[in-house]
Amino acid sequence: AYSVRTLERTVPSAVPGVCFNSGTLGEEEASLCLDAMNRIERKGPWSVTFGFSSSLQTSAVRTWAGSSDNLGAAQAALVARCRANGEANLGKYAPGSQPSLDTSRSLAGDV
Repeated sequence: AYSVRTLERTVPSAVPGVCFNSGTLGEEEASLCLDAMNRIERKGPWSVTFGFSSSLQTSAVRTWAGSSDNLGAAQAALVARCRANGEANLGKYAPGSQPSLDTSRSLAGDV
């Protein structure tokens, strides 16, 4: 709520969107934060989203694990997280409704 309020006070309406870095948030946590921001009624016409990076890719990369045998399952994992974040971008994400192998941290924790 504070982020949205601050944006309303400072971002001109001519700006089409605001993109946050999901940083080291896990997939589910990033989806939940994005959903929460987009459920808040706001004055500004701009979109609020994330630059997803590892919080979008974690399940896909872990499922793939470098093996072409896992390609189909990895693609399905990526589509599921895309669906979750698409719903969150609309403020309509139901927690846990899309599969995720990582609900606690992103790939950044693996480095």
